[in-house]
Amino acid sequence: MVALLASYNERRFIEPCLAHLSAQGVEAYLIDNGSTDGTVGLAERWLGRGLIGIESFPRGDEDSYEWARLLARKEQLGQELDADWFIHVDPDEFRLPPGSKRSLKEALEAVDEGGFNAVDFMEFTFVPTREAPDHDHPDFRRTLRTYYPYRPLPRHRLTAWRSADVDLVHSGGHQVRFEGRRIYPEAFPMKHYLFLSVPHAVEKYVERRYDAAEVRLGWHGWRARVTPTDLQLPGESELRVTTSDDDLDPSDPRVTHHVEDLVSTA
Repeated sequence: MVALLASYNERRFIEPCLAHLSAQGVEAYLIDNGSTDGTVGLAERWLGRGLIGIESFPRGDEDSYEWARLLARKEQLGQELDADWFIHVDPDEFRLPPGSKRSLKEALEAVDEGGFNAVDFMEFTFVPTREAPDHDHPDFRRTLRTYYPYRPLPRHRLTAWRSADVDLVHSGGHQVRFEGRRIYPEAFPMKHYLFLSVPHAVEKYVERRYDAAEVRLGWHGWRARVTPTDLQLPGESELRVTTSDDDLDPSDPRVTHHVEDLVSTA
């Protein structure tokens, strides 16, 4: 089982993500999209410890982020790498099994044994609050406990599949498509750390150059329009608080991100 990762300046997340995948019994392959913050050097520490390869992927015109090309490369890797299952993962995402009594690898093996070949994930989005605004440190997974469930569309994160010739590009990486797809009926949990502080959000979204053609297609949404003044944190009372991976509450999910609402009304 191999997680396909694409990174651009992910020094905060790359090692925690790789450590998590390794602990869950899942190997990883990294496509680095021109990071300048030491992401690759940090990732190299995990070669032979769950990370099976790193490749460099060029930026687009004017140093832009071309998501479709990265997704197409992940499609290719699904054909080139020797694995039974693949998971399309971003470094700020932590994929989990349903229940902590088994690993993600074991849970996917059970899915396979049941005759299914695709798995959806339920997203739980973690964000800082006005009361606790700064989690930009290596221990963020312990201190950042405030979240909301997020599901704008059914099967919004259908991103694990048994080896096949797949299409990720059509949905912007949200729903893998392939012939003979049989979707497991239960969504697995996924913790998504959208940003760790307001300065981190500015670095991660405001300062990134997005491919103009993709923006015209509606890709990247609020991320391509957000400004520093839009980045107002919610109060803790507006969110849910978790104490373990087993108490994440998927009920009544949001269909927009908190920051997205601020951008759309600006």
